[in-house]
Amino acid sequence: MLGLLGDEWTLLILQQATLGATKYGEFTERLPISHAVLTRRLEGMTANGLLARRTYQARPPRADYVLTPRGRALWPVLVSIWEWERHWVPDHAQRLPAMHHAVCGDDFAPVLQCAACREPVTEKDIGVQWGPSGGWSRSIPALSTRRRSSADRVGGRADLFPETMSILGNRWAFALLVAAFVGASRFGDFQDQLGAPPGSLADRLQIFTANGVLAASDGRYRLTEKGRAVFPILITALQWAQRCFHAPEGPAVELVHTHCGAAFEATLACDQCASLLRGAEVATR
Repeated sequence: MLGLLGDEWTLLILQQATLGATKYGEFTERLPISHAVLTRRLEGMTANGLLARRTYQARPPRADYVLTPRGRALWPVLVSIWEWERHWVPDHAQRLPAMHHAVCGDDFAPVLQCAACREPVTEKDIGVQWGPSGGWSRSIPALSTRRRSSADRVGGRADLFPETMSILGNRWAFALLVAAFVGASRFGDFQDQLGAPPGSLADRLQIFTANGVLAASDGRYRLTEKGRAVFPILITALQWAQRCFHAPEGPAVELVHTHCGAAFEATLACDQCASLLRGAEVATR
């Protein structure tokens, strides 16, 4: 999951595909991306099953790129990222537009709910344990993912997801935040659980502290309100990963909603009309 989503261009291409873009020219019109980078990302996303290349004209040969079921299933992650960046990250060159719910006609914020009982949930309401295929050593990719560089951009526009990529774009960062959510707070706690090199761990903690995701005091690193608000991104990404990359021996992580006792499955609802959200009903404006 981190290997696929830990790249901002991939997230941006997925976002535009969810909003209706399919043709190469539509992606170049909507994103400040170079042709070489777009070509590489489309090829990679097709190879990894996020997009399908579909020929729609033989002479001259032309094809477009449509979301696969695996790609469409990422919309809760994209919505959660968009909401967190809009609400908590002030350093965008231009403010991100609001999300619009086609069903009720209002701009909205997503509410994380339990699918079984439809109650809103926070990280305090979820019980977590490793499943048969889980463990810290299996939850960290072997290589770091690459964040987009200035050479990838056309027009010099600022990153749209600058702080999300500090979470998804580094192989230790996502696991570090998960560890913080399940109770780790001291440097030694993180190091013992993750097995991260001290320098890499110190670097991530410094970045998260500077970004206001963690607060450091009394030798401990604790989640701030901004940090706790990352929870919908983590949980929707985890849920997507477990559905799309099924381990034969069982799930990596088992979640329980402590209020109703059911196995936790995340859903997103509109905070204006309370109805469940669907990816096709969400737009930006």
